[in-house]
Amino acid sequence: MSRTTTARTGMRMTKTPPNREMNQAGQPVALVTGGARRVGRAVAVALAGAGYDVAVTYLTSRAEADSLVGQVRAMGQKAVAIQADQADPASPGAIVEAVRNEFGRLDALINNASIFGRSSEDIDQAELDRYFAVNARGPLLLTQACAPLLAANKPAEGSTVTGHVVNMLDVHVMHQPAKGYLAYNASKAALLEITRSLALELAPRITVNGIAPGVVEWAESYTPEQREQYLRRVPLGRAGTPHDVARAVLFFVRDADYCTGEILRLDGGRSLT
Repeated sequence: MSRTTTARTGMRMTKTPPNREMNQAGQPVALVTGGARRVGRAVAVALAGAGYDVAVTYLTSRAEADSLVGQVRAMGQKAVAIQADQADPASPGAIVEAVRNEFGRLDALINNASIFGRSSEDIDQAELDRYFAVNARGPLLLTQACAPLLAANKPAEGSTVTGHVVNMLDVHVMHQPAKGYLAYNASKAALLEITRSLALELAPRITVNGIAPGVVEWAESYTPEQREQYLRRVPLGRAGTPHDVARAVLFFVRDADYCTGEILRLDGGRSLT
């Protein structure tokens, strides 16, 4: 999950010295929400390895965010970490302002930040609203705020596309909801429809696609027995990894200019069983 302090309250950034002229001349820039840890970090590192300068948002993982900035700098790319509250409707404007001031452009937005937890039919309104604010409304508002920057780039020859958005979904919202996760399922299902709708709204300049992973990093709550039971249903015989997600992101932002509104199931074939 990612939270944001707005410009009014003093946004904190960890950054490398800016070089806006080089960025504006063509150095690609990616923004990864919730990029300090786990899957988001793997995605940010993979993008840096592919030649992107990287901005990440984080909530409380300040030490991990600082570490990521240092790791990206060591790879020869610039980086900035922005403390951000995805549930705050004012945060998208502040995030985009920080990215514009630091880099002068944006080529890819990866909406990775989310919250996950158990809930059932008796969930209260406040908790339900929190799930939708973070997992659905937040990515929508940030995409809207980023769209002018994403649309301002020059397309490659033979393409109309100037920017890419990738939303992180979940294989369980692909017609197979997980019992006991009502609010999470519902909010991610909303993001699924947001992804498809934005693909129509933002074409032809911006592609919008989604990745729906199965297990790509074991939750601490999984027992060895539960892990074994899960893997028995995976045709490829293993759990996924954050690096599997990162490679899928790279496909969408580098190689998939003629692909929008698509949802990639990244589950080793589990949805087939």
